[in-house]
Formats: sequence, structure tokens, C-alpha cells
Amino acid sequence: MEREKRGNLWTAMAHIVTALIGSSALALAWTFAQLGWVAGPVVLIGFSGVTYCTSAFLADCYRYPDPVTGAPNREFIDAVRCSLGPRKALWCAIVQYANIWATLVGYTVTTTASASAMHKVVCAHRKGLVDGSSCSTPGGWGLYLMAAFCAIQVLLSQLPNLESISWISFGSVGSSFVYSSISLGLCIAKWASHGNFRGTLNGATASSPTDKFFNIFLAIGNIATAYAYMDILIEIQDTIKSPPSERKTMKRASLYGLSISTLFYLLLGLAGCAALGNDAPGNILDGVAFHEPFWLVDIANACVVVHFLTAYQVFAQPVFARLEGYVSSQWPGSWFVNANYNVHVPMTSTAAISLTPMKLTLRTAVIVLTTLVAGLLPFFNAVLGLLGAIGFWPLSVYFPVSMHIARLKIRRAQPRWWMLQAMSLCCLLISVGITAASIKDIANNLKKSKPFESN
Repeated sequence: MEREKRGNLWTAMAHIVTALIGSSALALAWTFAQLGWVAGPVVLIGFSGVTYCTSAFLADCYRYPDPVTGAPNREFIDAVRCSLGPRKALWCAIVQYANIWATLVGYTVTTTASASAMHKVVCAHRKGLVDGSSCSTPGGWGLYLMAAFCAIQVLLSQLPNLESISWISFGSVGSSFVYSSISLGLCIAKWASHGNFRGTLNGATASSPTDKFFNIFLAIGNIATAYAYMDILIEIQDTIKSPPSERKTMKRASLYGLSISTLFYLLLGLAGCAALGNDAPGNILDGVAFHEPFWLVDIANACVVVHFLTAYQVFAQPVFARLEGYVSSQWPGSWFVNANYNVHVPMTSTAAISLTPMKLTLRTAVIVLTTLVAGLLPFFNAVLGLLGAIGFWPLSVYFPVSMHIARLKIRRAQPRWWMLQAMSLCCLLISVGITAASIKDIANNLKKSKPFESN
């Protein structure tokens, strides 16, 4: 008997927008500056189209063998196992959870960078500086910020599952809308102040053709990251009640969520490129591009912090569920697994959180490890690009396309088979380029960065 589900079109769409509109939005001005006025929008819309196509393929695989009446697959890995077999399911598990975990690292880096930017903006305002680039954060500031972020995530992680945090997604959508709108408004105001369309048709110049090549692929990696939610699509779909069928609701939620996100991305990218041109920073709210009105920039950065404090859990909950499921299967009779304690929530009359030693220990360990890695890689654009490289081709293209071919029994050498394989190969080559560019950028940043200090 299936458990009762409470999700609907709006909660699914909220989860999707929460997953999509994130740190990549802050890099879109730089991304469009690197790609140019023509390639920037074309690449963005192209990724949006590919993502919607493959999300529809994946939504059809939620139930197996029949997409309407079959048994539900509650995780991406389960859907891959049913359609493609256990070997590819193992590969999928490795890639999926590595990508989700890397996303959590990226969220930690971005939150710390935005909190540090708030200090730089206030510093520039008080000292009357042109921008916040000459303002440094106090010693150990990054460490304190990451420790605070880690502690908050440990508390939020004790919520039981993805369905129980729908309210978090709505809060994340609201905060992402605020900082995206403020960023857009700042870009438009900056453009209006000089009246020129900055940037170029062919993108920003670089010191060498090699650097130009890597910058282009790093920019494409930012866009790939902007559409990364396929690794939690099945988990989101598993929260949706029926009728109507979960796949129909999920396809509509994906269409609406992708449309909203793409519109935001286009507006932010184009306005940022027009306002700042080739001088656009990797993070548009880092205190260099804008520092006045300082209170408005700080509100935007505060909303970034709120967004990632909450969006973190949307990605983390599937990791927790998989890890705890494995431990439970290995030691089903253990006190560590089965002991349960109800802890009263302060300032409420009846609310309580159910804690188990397993949940408290494993979830805390994952969050602490993630925070430590984020502290060792405190640079924004390089981490974003690598996130796009890790997850884009295997999770957003290869597995959904392969499952679609298997489900419909599309034979080799048919026109549709060639078309799907060509799309997959093209996306693979893009991912290879993104990986090379990201590794090079990370290597360059490691030479000049300090652990636990945001760049």
C-alpha cells in the first residue's frame, strides 16, 4: 500500500524553482559577458530546451513498467535500475550522490561569500570607497560564517523528509525572487546611468586563445549548473498525490518551473551584461559591481543567505534517506537505528521532533564533512563550473535518454535513435570541456586562496 502523499503542482514547482534559481543566477552577468550578446541567450535557451525534454523522459519513468499504473520508483536510482539494470544503477548512484554532495558544497561556498559581501558593502559605504574590492573581511570571518551555517543545517536536517519541508521551498522561492529582482533592478539602474549597451557580440577578450576557450566553457558550466535539478526530480515526483497522474503534474511543474527560471536568467544575464559589460564580476552581489544603495545590496545578500540556508535541505534530504536506508538494512535490530526520542520544540505548545541516534549522527557527519570541503575550496565561479560538469551529461542527458529509449523500445539506427544519441554525444563533449575549464580554474585559485576565506 502506497503512503499518503500531499504534494501538488505548486509544491513541485516550488521545489524545482528552489533547486534551479540559485548561485548560478549571480554569475549570469559574467557568463553572458564571456559568451557575448548572441551566444549567451542561445546557449541558455538551448540548455532550457534540453532540460525540459529530458525531464519529461524522466517523469515517464517514475512508474514501471507502465507509466500510469506501474509500481512507483521513489528515487532516481530505482528508476534507472528498473529500466537499465543494476550495473548502470550503481554508476548512477555514484554520480547522483556525488553531484548532490558537490551541490551542497557549492551552497556552503555561496552562502559564505554572500555573508562576506555584506561586510564589504558596509565597509565601502562607511569609507566612501568606489567599491568593496579593497575591503577585506576580519581574520577568521569565513571560518565563523561556515561554522554558523553548519550549525543551522544540523538543526534543519532533523526534519524527517522532503515532504515535511515544503514550507522551506516556498520560503526559498520568495527569497530567491527578492535577490534576483534586486540584482535585476541594480543592473537596470546601472545601465540607465550610462545608457550604453556594454559587452560585445563575441564575448570578452582574454590574454590568450587558450584562456578564452576555458572562459567560454566555464561560462557554459555556469549555465549547466543553472539547470541542474534532474538528480532530485524523481524524489520530488514521489511527493505528488494523484489523480491526476504524477507524471502529468510533474511535466507541468517542470515546464512552469523551467519557464520562470529561464525568464529570470535571461533578464539577469542581459541586464548585467548591458550594465557592466566585460567588467562583470563572477558574483554580481560581491560588493565590487554594486555597493550603493548599500542597504539594498545587503538585503539582496541576506536573501541569498536565507535561500541557501533552506535550499540546502531540498538537496540534502535524498542523501540522508539513502545513507540511512543503507545503515538500516545492514543493522536492522540495532539500538543505533531503532531508538527514538521526542524532543519538544521551544516556544510551541505541542510541536516535537523525533530524533534517532542514527539520524542525528549520520546527518551531522555529512554536513560537517561538506562544510570542511567547502572551506578548502572557497572560490565561487570554479566551483559552479565543476558542479555543472559533474552532473550535466550523466544525470540530465545520458540516463534520461537511455531510459526513454529502453521504455519505448526504440531500435538502433532508427532516425529517432540517431537524434537522441547525437544530442547525448554533443552534451558529453560540452561536459568534457566544462570539466577541463573548471579544473584549470580551481588549480589557479588554489595557488592564491586561503582556506575558509571566501573569494
